[in-house]
Amino acid sequence: MTETDLQQQRSQSWRIAGNAIRTVEDAHVFVESVGFCLIYPERSLPMLPTFIGAYAGSAEGLPDAKHAFADSRTKPATELMVRLLRERQAYEMNLSPGADLIVSASLFPFCYALVGDRNPKTAPRLRGQGAPISPLAATVFEAIQGKGPLSKAQLRDLAGGEPSNAALDRALSELWSILKITRVDYREGEGALWDVLYRWSPQVVKEGINISVPEAISALLGRYLEAVVAATQEEVEQFFSHLTSRSKVREAIHALLGARQLSLVPVGSRTLIGLTPVLEERRPNQRHG
Repeated sequence: MTETDLQQQRSQSWRIAGNAIRTVEDAHVFVESVGFCLIYPERSLPMLPTFIGAYAGSAEGLPDAKHAFADSRTKPATELMVRLLRERQAYEMNLSPGADLIVSASLFPFCYALVGDRNPKTAPRLRGQGAPISPLAATVFEAIQGKGPLSKAQLRDLAGGEPSNAALDRALSELWSILKITRVDYREGEGALWDVLYRWSPQVVKEGINISVPEAISALLGRYLEAVVAATQEEVEQFFSHLTSRSKVREAIHALLGARQLSLVPVGSRTLIGLTPVLEERRPNQRHG
């Protein structure tokens, strides 16, 4: 496989080869086919498809999260995305500031298994990386659990003391990063509405709780490599470091290589990792192409 072959295969899969999504059915098929995608490009995670790119049908001139408000494609793309979320055909995760991930409904329980709470109804005590939940985040969770779905304006009133937008955003991010809450709708003039995930999608949470961490990593690794065609181990670890430890990802990669479910793939001057069945299906075409 050449670098050109690799980029062409990604472009088709990521819907940036002029094959743009325009309907909610298109959007659903796209998200299910790639498994997960960023909403907007993020410099630290270049090896992922984007929802805005699929809507544009191109990778050229895409806005990042900070500049999306000024792009004419943002509003219609957001409307499509919100419909997927509202109909539970996709779910949303926050990997880091500016890096929001859309996950297919079929794959989301595996994501929950890695970062979600095994006791979803209990008040959170720890956020990502094991840091304590802030008092404001605990208050916000209690308010959403008791009266959600709620907007930021409603949360500000319920939280007392009129917290700043920045403080409220941090509290929501703390809860969202461990999937205690999720954005479930968006209303013009009101913004996003938040609800506790276990109430919004109880079956998804139940499934996620019953999936082991090794099983989740293996399933997500396979879908990631299917979406990107092939990647370096560093690229794989960089993405999964937002969900679990790099050491667990390395263990999974080595185990899957040993089981021949993954293979080393020469691409130009590089050696990448890819799915073995996919590569075997492509070889005859490449020999005759």
